[in-house]
Amino acid sequence: MLFQAARPILLNGIEDVIGRSDLADRALFLTLPPIADRRRRVERQLWREFEVARPRILGSLLDAAAHGLRNVAGIHLEELPRMADFALWATACETALWPAGTFARAHQANRRAAIEDLIDADPVAARVREIMANRNTWTGSASDLMRAGAALAGPGLPSGAAAWPKNPRALAGRLRRAQTFLRVLGIDIAFNREGRPGTRVIRIVRRSKISSAPSAPSATTKPGQVRRNRHWQPITHPAADDADGADAHPFV
Repeated sequence: MLFQAARPILLNGIEDVIGRSDLADRALFLTLPPIADRRRRVERQLWREFEVARPRILGSLLDAAAHGLRNVAGIHLEELPRMADFALWATACETALWPAGTFARAHQANRRAAIEDLIDADPVAARVREIMANRNTWTGSASDLMRAGAALAGPGLPSGAAAWPKNPRALAGRLRRAQTFLRVLGIDIAFNREGRPGTRVIRIVRRSKISSAPSAPSATTKPGQVRRNRHWQPITHPAADDADGADAHPFV
């Protein structure tokens, strides 16, 4: 049996290391709990315990992969997220370990939390969200939006000269970058030209129904018929930490 796979990239840091929405939308965020002093161990002990657990880990992964190979042809997702093939494969494998729909809910919650964190850190996205909080539509030029955003002030909104673009062209560029993750929160942004002179117009629409977690995908395994993996056992192990003992914040 041959598998074609791409090697994942792991980014690790104490603070958030992803600041662009296109990368965040293709990542899985994991926040590890701190390690209590009494649970710390030297690297030699850690690897010794891992070698003991390795056969169970490998057996569980192989059983899940075999389960996925049997099911993947019958998997259908109502909505395909970014990394669609990854989502299909994970859904095909999940019922070897968890009830159907577990992956979709976890993935959507992880994605939404990451996007909300990015919006909170982005002054343009945060102010657009604030502008649309009490209205369904907004239409105007980039200059109009500059004035509307500059007039906002309040808790939770970045302020200062560096927080808001200094000219309409820079604002339009930042707004295009924010389009994808604002759409996840139910805010659509369109750039058009209107009238005979072709005036540039920005149209922002807040949908009445904000995006939520998709319904559980259909699969060949019916809900409630969860295959109990004979190799799957909970494995207790310490959370990882970085070299200086601070809490790790990895991103996959």
